[in-house]
Amino acid sequence: MRDHPSGVLLAAQLLGILAFPYTSTGGTGRTLVSVFQLVVLALAVAAVDRTPSTRVVAVTLGTPVFVLTIAEAMTTDIVWLALVSQIVHAVFYFYTAISMLRYMFADAWVSKDELFATGACFTVLIWAYAYTYGAVQIIWPNSFTVEGGHQQLTWFELLFLSTTTLTGTGLSDIGPEAGANPARSVIMIEMLNQVFYIALVIARLLGLTLVKFRR
Repeated sequence: MRDHPSGVLLAAQLLGILAFPYTSTGGTGRTLVSVFQLVVLALAVAAVDRTPSTRVVAVTLGTPVFVLTIAEAMTTDIVWLALVSQIVHAVFYFYTAISMLRYMFADAWVSKDELFATGACFTVLIWAYAYTYGAVQIIWPNSFTVEGGHQQLTWFELLFLSTTTLTGTGLSDIGPEAGANPARSVIMIEMLNQVFYIALVIARLLGLTLVKFRR
């Protein structure tokens, strides 16, 4: 964690993708995986951005996220709690992505951990948009379709939708319901986010890496 915090975060996110299918929605298994990822996320933020203000904001956002994760596991069918949890989680993950972008753009030299950060920041954005979709479907029910019908998506389905949208693969069998304009708007923003990420972040790091090898 000290030498490669972004690498550890990337590994934790990928392990979460592999573990979530074997956990029930809102069950103990998913809670344990989520808490583990939140701990790794907090440690990664502290490692890549050591300014006092960043730590204050991380603690301020991270504490309610941790509490809400536990609360969701202990209670069911409380709509307002689920909505608040989705929003707070999304804000925390977006803030983490911004912190990692600041870390990658802080200097003109690319370290090995900054290369890991390109992948870690990408997965963090996937999680952030997945939680955003969760909030969208609570505020506007039946915003998404699955195999020709509309329903409230599970967490893993939201994560799958976010992954296919941000990677631009177009492989998802999940999409916005006809007339669900708020859902379409968020999906469009995530698509643009993917283009900007490749154009600005990856291109910059690749360019700096080539300069390093030439030297």
